Amino acid sequence: MTNTLYDHLLGAQADNPAPFLHLPDGTRISYAQFTQRVAQFAGAARMSGLHPGDRLALQVEKSADALALIFGCIQAGIVFLPLNTGYTADEIAYFVENSGARLLVCDPAKADALTPVALQAGATLQTLGANGDGTLARLADTLPGHFATEPRGPDDLAAFLYTSGTTGRSKGAMLTQNNLLSNALTLVDHWRFDSSDVLLHALPIFHTHGLFVATNVILAAGASMVFFPKLDPKALLDWMPRATTLMGVPTFYTRLLDEPGFDRTASANMRLFISGSAPLLAETHRQFEARTGHRILERYGMTETNMNTSNPYDGERRAGTVGLPLPGVEVKVCDDQGQELPRDEIGILEVRGPNVFKGYWQMPEKTAEELRPDGFFITGDLATQGADGYVTIVGRGKDLVISGGYNIYPKEIESLLDDQPGVLESAVFGVPHPDFGESPVAVLVAEKEAAPDLEKITAAIEKSLARFKHPKRIIMVDALPRNTMGKVQKNILRDSFQDLFTG
Repeated sequence: MTNTLYDHLLGAQADNPAPFLHLPDGTRISYAQFTQRVAQFAGAARMSGLHPGDRLALQVEKSADALALIFGCIQAGIVFLPLNTGYTADEIAYFVENSGARLLVCDPAKADALTPVALQAGATLQTLGANGDGTLARLADTLPGHFATEPRGPDDLAAFLYTSGTTGRSKGAMLTQNNLLSNALTLVDHWRFDSSDVLLHALPIFHTHGLFVATNVILAAGASMVFFPKLDPKALLDWMPRATTLMGVPTFYTRLLDEPGFDRTASANMRLFISGSAPLLAETHRQFEARTGHRILERYGMTETNMNTSNPYDGERRAGTVGLPLPGVEVKVCDDQGQELPRDEIGILEVRGPNVFKGYWQMPEKTAEELRPDGFFITGDLATQGADGYVTIVGRGKDLVISGGYNIYPKEIESLLDDQPGVLESAVFGVPHPDFGESPVAVLVAEKEAAPDLEKITAAIEKSLARFKHPKRIIMVDALPRNTMGKVQKNILRDSFQDLFTG
């Protein structure tokens, strides 16, 4: 038996001298060197007491070693949970306990804060720093650069990605080896990647986009990538003449357009700019094409499904749409009862294919609600599909806010706000933002007896929620707008404050 994901992405690379990672400081890591480091981390995870099927949670800064640890988990058959580096200790505690992770790996600077979290969950704590420091890195340094790859089949779990829910309780989306591999192979073909490509990689690697799309596509193509720790438009410009592709969220493209040196000459060697994780404004499409001559390719995916649709490589890249279903992926637009609607009607988008996840960890009821017996996943996104097959996302169910490519579920923030002294009730919603696509705003209604202390509320938010979830504004109102059934009308709130950041 083989290891489906590892064998296809790294199994034949042990002696390959071709570059895999270019670091901004000029360091080059070959496929052979990376594969050896992966083996060292696979051994380090095994020596830390983990066995195939065990879970490893990691909250570490982006680095070559962090990536090697993730693929070390794959080689050792360990299920990994990459966690947003902005999550607080309170948030991490839930993920570790819910997943049953036996090992928590964090940045050395967070060890003191997360040691109690690991102890409470019955997990071991190890550290891994961006500069090659940390206890797990030192352990890996002592081990040989080879490891007997653990057999894992297509349906075996590879990763959990946690996505917040409308109830505020995060859900662990279970992704199999074949979920990840099938999507990577499809994208390599659809976007025409080959070994000559050099990707500018400035995305985080705790997210589907930066890890399962960008990294897996490069590995599957035998290509290379410039591995930036974070978005730096000037650094992207500096490397662009030596690169061929860029994957980013809309913020990447608005920031590049702010750079005077970004023009046709700077992007002359590039063949493809890909955008996703949040809607790209039509105006950004127009400005980008006018400045560079390139038309951005927009696509659509989810934590639970990886990529579902994409505008074509050859053919019309239509602004305002997320393109056509990827090969092997079926989509349909349905009513509330799951009946497919005629083309051009608005309904709930459902998707089916080898990319669709296995279900939510330890949540069979939630899995049954969102994953139909015939394999279609109910995305909760409102969409239309034209007669020519192009899909347009027109809204989102569940009040999801996507800010800078990150999913924010208002209920999680509202639950925290409603618990604060002086707050009678709250509503959180997204409004347009010129840099982040949209940003969360909170409105509060005060109790009659006492007004809330906004400074203390802000402090509570900072303690309990990752920074990207923080409302950009907190606004006091006399009452929340409601319909005849008593439901808060967030559409009215969005309309009322839609010019808050753009007016």
